[in-house]
Amino acid sequence: MYAVIKTGGKQYRVSKDDVLQIERLEGDAGATIEFTDVLMVGEGSSVKVGSPIVSGAKVTAELVEQTRGPKLIAFKKRRRKNSRRKRGHRQDLSKVRITGITGA
Repeated sequence: MYAVIKTGGKQYRVSKDDVLQIERLEGDAGATIEFTDVLMVGEGSSVKVGSPIVSGAKVTAELVEQTRGPKLIAFKKRRRKNSRRKRGHRQDLSKVRITGITGA
């Protein structure tokens, strides 16, 4: 069974025991998280598609760790103008393990 969930402005296709990195969620390692924005759930020919979400469906996950993404550098230079700007960014991420999918 798989589900499509929405979190952090992105959509993820998940199934049981998947480990994925998503936008940071509050909580410590070992905490349980429930995703209620389930857009689609099912397997094979028995698939429920929500409009926009499937009512009564939820996905539970365990928070594995809080981490940060790689450093990204945004460098802007305007040639012959003696103008340049260098900015760095590291996104805060959460690593979660999907423990269960319930589709009503």
